Amino acid sequence: MEITSPGNQPGKTPLLLLPGLLNDATLWRAQLDALADIADCQVGDLTLHDSLRATAEAVLSHAPDQFALAGFSLGGYIAQEILRIAPERVTRLALLDTSFKPDSPERAAQRLAQQNSVRLPGTFHGFGDKLMRSYIDASRLDDHALVDTVRGMTARLGAEVFLRQSRIERIDGSDVLRAWRKPTVVICGRNDAITPLAVSEQMAALMPQATLVVIPQCGHLAPLEKPLEVSAAMREWLAVGRNP
Repeated sequence: MEITSPGNQPGKTPLLLLPGLLNDATLWRAQLDALADIADCQVGDLTLHDSLRATAEAVLSHAPDQFALAGFSLGGYIAQEILRIAPERVTRLALLDTSFKPDSPERAAQRLAQQNSVRLPGTFHGFGDKLMRSYIDASRLDDHALVDTVRGMTARLGAEVFLRQSRIERIDGSDVLRAWRKPTVVICGRNDAITPLAVSEQMAALMPQATLVVIPQCGHLAPLEKPLEVSAAMREWLAVGRNP
């Protein structure tokens, strides 16, 4: 799924939003609404390829000439690949609940096991209870509206997308982030169990100009779990360096 606005609007910042594993524009629905007055938003499609380079190139082929770039989770790795390919097109960077580190052998083995389990006979239902406990804060597990939104989105995208995105190699982004000099915000849920806060702290430290925003009582899916806080942090980020 890709949402494109009807061309750049005067006075608005072109903003490219990249979702994560088994996410689509639903992940960003609150930000699409909350930032509409200042940002001309587009949600990139990360569902079609199984490599960083091919996915980033596909996103770039539909992106504006220059844009602010926000990547969530897997989308953060794609954002780093975009910085390798076309850093001159990116005006500012937001990294949300993501990492710059390559997969550890243990994490790679876990991804392979998940891929093999999906190939077993049966219907793909998206995130089950075990994954849900990893992805959202424990305080929200009884929030049926949130859980249903996440489960519906992941089931809708389906097994083939899950397999393609799981095969994307997560590579070391430390060099590309150290070289990055433009306005940056790193946002992380304090209780993120997928990409823990310590990783966001290390990532922000690579970029002296970066602001680190930690969202309390929040797990991995910050844009859905804490939409007001994420939107506020992104609004501040979009305002950095702009004339009043």
